Amino acid sequence: MLSRRTALVASLATPFLARAAGAQQADWPSRPVTIFVPFVAGGPSDIVARAIGNRMGQTIGQPVVAENRPGANGEVAARLVARAAPDGHTLFVGSIGVFAINAALRPNLGYDPLKDLSPITLAVTTPNVLVVNPEKVPVRTLPELVEWLKQNKGRTSYSTSGVGSSDQLTMELFKQRTGTDPEHVPYQGGAAAATDLIAGNVQLSFQNLGTVAGHIQGGRLRPIIVTGAQRAKILPDVPTASEAGLQDFVVTSWQAMMAPAGLPASLTTRINAAAVEALRHPETTQRLNAIGFDVVANSADDYRSFQEQEIARWRQVVQAANIRAE
Repeated sequence: MLSRRTALVASLATPFLARAAGAQQADWPSRPVTIFVPFVAGGPSDIVARAIGNRMGQTIGQPVVAENRPGANGEVAARLVARAAPDGHTLFVGSIGVFAINAALRPNLGYDPLKDLSPITLAVTTPNVLVVNPEKVPVRTLPELVEWLKQNKGRTSYSTSGVGSSDQLTMELFKQRTGTDPEHVPYQGGAAAATDLIAGNVQLSFQNLGTVAGHIQGGRLRPIIVTGAQRAKILPDVPTASEAGLQDFVVTSWQAMMAPAGLPASLTTRINAAAVEALRHPETTQRLNAIGFDVVANSADDYRSFQEQEIARWRQVVQAANIRAE
C-alpha cells in the first residue's frame, strides 16, 4: 500500500515539476546573468565575454555582467561554473586552454570540459603571433630570432597566459622545431603576459593576436610571425610561419561560451540565439575583427563536435611532444 501511495504521489508530482521547470525556463532571465571569465581583465576571454555581454544584455532585458575569476589556467572558474545551477544565469567564456588543452595536458584536472559543462557556441578564433620586446631583442625576422636565441642560450625567457595555455604549447612546439630553449614564465592571463613582456622582464611570447594587436600597432611589441594559415588582415606585413621558413606550424586559438552541465535543450537554444545575435551584430563583429578575432558564432552542437576534435588533437600533440603540466 505504501508503494502504491508513493507511486501515486510521484505521478501527481511529475506534471507539476515539469510545469515548474518549464516556467523557470520561460522566465529566463529572471535576474542579472553572470559570465565568468577564467583570466584577468584585458585578455581575449575577457574581451569576448564583455563584447557578448554588452549586446546580449540589451536583447534579453537583464544586465549581463562579466566577472573575472583567474587561477590555475581556468580551473578555478571552471569548477565554480560546474557547480552552479543550470538555469541560464551562470555562463562561462573561456579559451582553448580551458575547454580543450587542459583535458589533454592534465590527467588530474578538477573538472571535465565535456561532462561538467554544456556547450553554447564557439565565439571566435584567432591566430597566435610571435612577438618580441623590440628594446631587448634586436631582430626582425624568424631566422634572426632563432639565431639570437641560440646565441643567448640559458639567458632568455617567454611569457604565457598560463601553464597549459595554447601560447605555451605553441612555444614548446616552436622550441622543439627550432632547437631553442627560452624559459617558461606563466602568468594569469594574456594581458599580464603582454605587460611583463613590454616591461622587458621576458623577451618573447606567442600571444593571441587580439591581446597584442594594439601593442604591436603602438610599437611596444615587434611581431615576427603569425600562426594562421594566411596572414592576419590587421597585420598584412607579418609573414606566416610557413612563409618565414617554419613549415606545418599552424595554430589557431579560440574562445567559446559554455554553461553548467544539465542545461535544458530549450534553454540552450535561447541562450545560443542571444549569444549568436550579440556576436554577429555589426558593431560587435567590427570591434572584434579590428583586434584580430574572426567571429564564428555557431550552434551548440557544432561547437561540441569541434571541441571534441580539439581535445583529441591536443592530446596527440601533448603525448607526441611529451609535454607535462608544471
